[in-house]
Amino acid sequence: MSTNVRTLGRTPYYVFTGGLAVVFLFPLLWSAWASVSPQPGTGQSSGYGLGNYHTLLDYDAGLVRYFLNSTVVSALTVAVTLLVSLLGGYAFARFTFPGKNLLFLLTLAILMVPYATLLIPLYVLLGQLGLQNSLVGLSLVLAMYQLPFATFMMRISFESVPKELEESAMVDGCGTAKALLRVLLPAVKPGLITVGLFAFLAAWNDFIAPLILISDSESAPLPLAVANLRQQSMGAVDYGATEAGVVVLALPCLALFLLLQRHYVRGFMAGALKG
Repeated sequence: MSTNVRTLGRTPYYVFTGGLAVVFLFPLLWSAWASVSPQPGTGQSSGYGLGNYHTLLDYDAGLVRYFLNSTVVSALTVAVTLLVSLLGGYAFARFTFPGKNLLFLLTLAILMVPYATLLIPLYVLLGQLGLQNSLVGLSLVLAMYQLPFATFMMRISFESVPKELEESAMVDGCGTAKALLRVLLPAVKPGLITVGLFAFLAAWNDFIAPLILISDSESAPLPLAVANLRQQSMGAVDYGATEAGVVVLALPCLALFLLLQRHYVRGFMAGALKG
C-alpha cells in the first residue's frame, strides 16, 4: 500500500518532467521530419527521402569541409578552455596571493559584458596578430568567453576535494604538478567534463562570432554554412536544406550529452554541495 501511495505521490513529477521532455524534443523531432518530407522548391520536392541532405552535402565547399571546420574549432576551444580553467581553478582554490579575490571577481565580471560588443575590437586585434579569418583565432575568441564560467566551475571542483588528499601525495614525494596530475585531476574529472561539454556546445553552435571573424567561405563552420545555404535567389528560403542542417548540427551535441550526462550531473552536484 505504501508503495502505491509513494508512486501516486510522484505521478505529478513524472507528468511534469515528461511534458518538459516533449516540449524540448518537439522542435528537433519536427526538424527531422521536415528534413525528409516533400516541400516545393527544395531538394525533396516529392515523396519522402534524403534529397535535402544531398543538397546540404554538395553545398559550396561541401558538408564534410564545414563539418571538419566546426570540429577543429570546437576541439581547439575545448582544449584551451580545459587547460586554462584547470590551472586557473587550481590556483584560485589552493593558493593565496595578493588580490586573489579581486582577480577572481574581475574574471567573473567578463560574463556581464555583452557578447557582441567585443567582436569588432577582437576582429582588429586578431588582424594585428595575423589570426584574422582563421579557425585558430576564432577558437581563441570562443574560449575566452568560456573561461569565466569554466574557471568558476573548476575552482568549486578543486575546493570540494579535501586538502589532505593533496598533502598526503606531497608527503609521498609528489611535487605540486605531479600531485595535480596524478591525484587531483581524477578527483575533478566530473567538473572537467562539465566544462568541456559546455565549451563544445558553445563553440559548435555559435553563429555570431564566425559571422564577424570568418570571411572565407571555405573556412566557415557549419552553423554559418547552414545560414548561407538557406538563402536562395530572389529571397526564397530553402527550408528543407535548412532543417537538414539543423539535424546535422544537433546530432553531435545530443550524442555527447547522452554519453556524458552522468559526469555532467555529478559536476554540477559537486558545485551545489560545496555551495
